[in-house]
This record gives sequence, C-alpha cells and structure tokens, in this order.
Amino acid sequence: MKLKVLPPTLRKNNRYLTVDIKVKGDLNKDEFVGLIWDGCIRFWGELTTSNFNLWVMRFYEIEKNEEYNYYKAVIRCQRGFEDNVRAALCCVSKYNSKKVAINVIGLSGTIKASVDKFV
Repeated sequence: MKLKVLPPTLRKNNRYLTVDIKVKGDLNKDEFVGLIWDGCIRFWGELTTSNFNLWVMRFYEIEKNEEYNYYKAVIRCQRGFEDNVRAALCCVSKYNSKKVAINVIGLSGTIKASVDKFV
C-alpha cells in the first residue's frame, strides 16, 4: 500500500529566519547547527526547544577578513516560535572559544522569498 502525503491543512507551518553571522575564525554548517541548538537549549531548555522544529536550510560564506568571517544562513522554525528563536540567537556570544555575533535580518514564509530578499 502506498503512503499518502499529508494535505497542506495538516502540515506544520514553518517560517524562515535569515541571519547574519560574524565569527572570529572559521565556521562550517555543522558547527552552526550545533551553535543554534546549544543556544536555544541553554536559553529555553530541552522541552521548549523541541517544539521549535529547527533546521538550517541554507548556509552561505559571504566574506573573509583578517578581523572576522562573514556568513549568512536561512533557518527554518515552526510558526509561533520565531521570537523565541530570535531571543536565543541574540544571547549567543561564544561557541568553541570563538567570538560570534548573530543578527536576524529577516523573516519570511518561504525559502525562496527569504533568499531573494535578504541574501
């Protein structure tokens, strides 16, 4: 028997946050995923963070300077938890002994709109 796809009315609604990341040192996508989860779990705890449905959809390297490396990323979260994720990301200042600055620059309902507008 073939599995049926969930209709749109039963699917979870997602929102996409576009973030600027400035790091002293290198950062890859796997480290960024760890950074996001670590920041959210430290700020909100495991129970609340499990409801966020976090996922890194895109990760771009924009520029490398002597002072810092500049990246942009698109993060998926569940609708209604955008402000919680923003608050947790603003509190992150260090990860693996690297100084990190994360700023949320946009919020949209689709990945395409997020990439077109903000990246």
